[in-house]
Amino acid sequence: MIEKQNLLFELGSEELPPKTLLKLSNALLSGIIQGLNAAELTFTGSKAYATPRRLAVLIENLATSQPDKTVEKRGPALQAAFAPDGSPSKAAQGFAASCGTTFDQLERLKTDKGEWLSFTQAVKSQATEELIPDIIRQSIANLPIAKRMRWGSFTTEFVRPVHWAVLLFGDKVIETEILGLKTGAATQGHRFHAPQQITLTKPEDYAAALYSQGRVIADVEQRKTIIREAAQKAADAVGGIAHIEDDLLEEIAALNEWPVPITGTFDPRYLELPPEVLITTMQTNQKYFPVENTDGGLLANFITFSNIESTNPKSIQQGNERVVTPRLSDAEFFWNQDRKKNLEDRLDSLRNVIFQESLGTVYDKTIRVRNLAKFIAGHLNADVDLAERAALLAKTDLMTEMVGEFGNLQGIMGRYYATAEHEPKAVALALEEQYFPKQSGSPTASSTIGQILAIAEKIDTLVGIFAVGLIPTGDKDPYALRRAALGILRTIIENKLNISIVELTEFAGAQIKTDKDQSATADRVIDFIFDRLKGYCLDQGYTADEFDAVISVNPAEPLDFMQRLQAVKAFRQLPEAESLAAANKRIRNILKKSDTEPASSVGALLEPQEKQLLQTALQSADDIKPLLAQRDYQATLNRLAALRNDVDAFFDHVMVMTDDLDLRANRLALLNLLSEQFLTCADISKLQS
Repeated sequence: MIEKQNLLFELGSEELPPKTLLKLSNALLSGIIQGLNAAELTFTGSKAYATPRRLAVLIENLATSQPDKTVEKRGPALQAAFAPDGSPSKAAQGFAASCGTTFDQLERLKTDKGEWLSFTQAVKSQATEELIPDIIRQSIANLPIAKRMRWGSFTTEFVRPVHWAVLLFGDKVIETEILGLKTGAATQGHRFHAPQQITLTKPEDYAAALYSQGRVIADVEQRKTIIREAAQKAADAVGGIAHIEDDLLEEIAALNEWPVPITGTFDPRYLELPPEVLITTMQTNQKYFPVENTDGGLLANFITFSNIESTNPKSIQQGNERVVTPRLSDAEFFWNQDRKKNLEDRLDSLRNVIFQESLGTVYDKTIRVRNLAKFIAGHLNADVDLAERAALLAKTDLMTEMVGEFGNLQGIMGRYYATAEHEPKAVALALEEQYFPKQSGSPTASSTIGQILAIAEKIDTLVGIFAVGLIPTGDKDPYALRRAALGILRTIIENKLNISIVELTEFAGAQIKTDKDQSATADRVIDFIFDRLKGYCLDQGYTADEFDAVISVNPAEPLDFMQRLQAVKAFRQLPEAESLAAANKRIRNILKKSDTEPASSVGALLEPQEKQLLQTALQSADDIKPLLAQRDYQATLNRLAALRNDVDAFFDHVMVMTDDLDLRANRLALLNLLSEQFLTCADISKLQS
């Protein structure tokens, strides 16, 4: 029976980068687990801990050694194991030598495929404490650290200088060296509240010992909960609601080992600024939580967190208030300065900003997007003038002081400045919504003009970047083309817009005058977009064969594609589906392999079953015409499902490839008629049983 012990590894360091703390913590845990699994060391649970000054991993009930095992090696076949005189062949002798034994110690392995020489060898297990140091060192070496540093006279490298390392297995220290440090059982508490060493006796007591003796909350999720609750309690005290975004919550948790809330105020005059400006200033520059009133507006308060339990919290509050005031004053200055000049007046300055070397300036892109917006608006019967106006102003806020300082406010400030200039509401909103959806799962543009501008902006980028050959490969996608393609698809599908990706891509490509092979570029872009559509559909619960059934008939409109896909999914639930899918596959194979051309129309037939099938097929052709005109693909497939019995009877009683060539041609024409009816929706022969 293999014994089990808990394992604790902790690496103490200078303050770690807050924005990558969780990433490093998760990667360390993943690397250690991967190493344990590779070494066949079993365990029942694991936990990662991370604070600004430490990364730690607890492994629960880790086996104290590898399991004993035997390895069976197969050698040459028996007929190749002996020379003509009966002595061991060179192959047999070589195999024995590779196993570290002699020929007479080899065994024979019989299988239903023959008989081989074999050797069974017991592999001695290794103790866990012998394996752990290398597993940890390898995990640290594989951490996703963009730039490692050296310190002092050390040659080791890490993201920050390290100061201590704990490696406990049960109540015993595994003595080794990690990043130039000798491992031990001593950790350190809070830098100010409890700077003394804390000697750990059991791995499982790690978090509790740090909390009670070191004033450190080791668990990131626990700190996040404490911060969220404390922020809300502080906001309640001033009659508000804490504005908490997950990214900032995670960053504040990565900055504090012992988070203590501090509530501050600022001059109410700054509330006249757009709320997004105040929120960005407080969150990005100061790491503060803004405070909202019950109507969603902002109060002149903020909540920050200190990493110490101060004896004079008022001084910390005042210090933060002094720091935030110049930031807000700068934002106020930008707001006032920017409104002295209209957005349209900034249009010409876009000529000085390069979008991409081969694609020209942002002004050039603006003109292309304006033409695209006009094209799309015409297709959707939307207001062309509003679409063109929105596209013309789309990038002008990039030239404002505010967006120059806070890049994440692009589009948002465009909306505010356009509103202040009394631009139509639809134009102002579109300036913000051109960037929608901003990330996976976030909403698409809500307005028609916003949807048009979002599509136009993204398709121009896609086609343009493809035209100059900068196609995404692997993890490299510097222009975020995958996100742009998915954004186009989601905007079209989720807002039920009838627009062709093919026409859209070709129109966008025609504006790239430097592209010498626009047709090839368009094909690549279309394939790229529909590859993203496949991922989108699979995420929505559709299957790969359902997607293949629809893509086989080349629908050009994403909305039309999804309507067909929904119909195929519903169709395959019908009792007739499997039989008709198999029949369609058979029909396609017959037509593909036949060396006889189908007749141009179905002529004389012989058997009653084929005559009956022709009659029902002609009737179904008439019945589905109005359904297809309405794009009611589900009703179309339901109607075609009624052909099942006649199709089955046909294949049970009729030989298509008869020697009578005229009859064969007529039967092939009948099958072609059936195939074409199904292909009006999808190629259901692609459906797997």
